[in-house]
Amino acid sequence: MRSGDKEKERIYIYNKRNICFVGVDMHKEKHCAVVIDCWMEKIGEVNFENRPSKFPAFVEEIRKICGTKDFVFGLEDTRGFGRNLATYLTGRKFEVKHVNPAYTSAVRLSNPIVYKDDSYDAYCVARVLRDMVDTLQDAKHEDIYWAIRQLVKRREIIVKYNVMNKNQLHSQLSYSYPSYKKFFSQIDGKSALCFWENYPSPEHIWSTTPEQIYETIKAVHQAFKIERVHAIIDMIKKDGNTQKGYQEERDTIVRNIVKDIKNNQELLKDIEKQLRKLLPQTGYKLQTMPGIDLITEAKIVSEIGDINRFPDSDKLARFMGLAPVHFSSAGKGRDERCRNGTES
Repeated sequence: MRSGDKEKERIYIYNKRNICFVGVDMHKEKHCAVVIDCWMEKIGEVNFENRPSKFPAFVEEIRKICGTKDFVFGLEDTRGFGRNLATYLTGRKFEVKHVNPAYTSAVRLSNPIVYKDDSYDAYCVARVLRDMVDTLQDAKHEDIYWAIRQLVKRREIIVKYNVMNKNQLHSQLSYSYPSYKKFFSQIDGKSALCFWENYPSPEHIWSTTPEQIYETIKAVHQAFKIERVHAIIDMIKKDGNTQKGYQEERDTIVRNIVKDIKNNQELLKDIEKQLRKLLPQTGYKLQTMPGIDLITEAKIVSEIGDINRFPDSDKLARFMGLAPVHFSSAGKGRDERCRNGTES
């Protein structure tokens, strides 16, 4: 090591001696912060509520613990619970770093006896911050990417719920209409949902006429033809008598499921409308690539966030779990598929 490098290292170590490292373990209701010095000695702990009105008192407690020393914050924010705190601290020009949970997990598992509580988790965050303060990313929370991420998560929940509803609808219809799959191409199409809602069982078919059924469905699907109604009635006749007890109660279940599906479809349209408004503001143009639609682009953007935070394409590929990983020992090695990263 050259003399200049030694001098630089001594200055760097000396600077660390004058810095306190504040690791914060984030939770929904309360946060836990642990303060350590450069020797990894715990010098203080603060527990405070996750409310912006409590943040000034938290900062004052940290000032009292650190005294004349400078301090830097490290936030392990995995579910967005620390967003308000990060915004508050960065808005007041404090140095705030984002600590990847994988780093804190490695510190926790490095002990012979592994245990876990809020205080120790915050201590592990502080240790990672102390060791990697110069390489950790700054905690930046850009509202547009956060909003897109929330919309994508909400859409995924609605889609999963709709799958459950469709499975329940399949089950209920199989009791009354054994050939129901041949009635319409999609069980949750406009024509199909209108039919199930108005005619949840064959007894409703026999109490009306094909013309009335045709007029009911034509109101939601102009291209619907009366020949299709006659074909459906013929299939119902071939199925035979499927009437069972308490049919009225089971009809209520079918109508309830149909209303749920229709409501979820409207919610999905609202979310897609918001995504169409937000995505152009990010500067991404992924939909110009073949095979990438609005939803695919939204999922990619929600995972990557601001692409400018990656210095090169290699770092982006590693983050997404697409770059191969080299494993070697004793001078021999090979590249293998990465099993980490956000491949979703």
